[in-house]
Amino acid sequence: MTSLDAVTAWIEKYQAAWASNDPEQIGNLFAEDAAYYPEPYAPPWRGRDHIVEQWLARRDDPGTWQFEWHPLIVTEDLAIIEGQTIYPTVRYSNLWVLRLDRSGQARQFTEWWMDQSKPS
Repeated sequence: MTSLDAVTAWIEKYQAAWASNDPEQIGNLFAEDAAYYPEPYAPPWRGRDHIVEQWLARRDDPGTWQFEWHPLIVTEDLAIIEGQTIYPTVRYSNLWVLRLDRSGQARQFTEWWMDQSKPS
């Protein structure tokens, strides 16, 4: 069951893993058979080990980003998170679609992001 407390705890753990790039912290975010969509229509990274591998291949250096977020929707099955990721030279608008299992791990996670520096 998803709740605002569970979503907040997951995002705090996500930010800690993002800052550390620690494989164990990253892996603990996701269910063993999770699907992580790095972009909405990209093929997902399937399974915890593949997610950790792909995360680390694209990792950000610690201290090079800031992340702000707030929930838009939290239901029993789904959370929609709006956020901003700020790097020294670029800012992204984020929309995250998150589905947690009963243990608080993501079973599905999709990132929608837009580079704010590029005109539409």
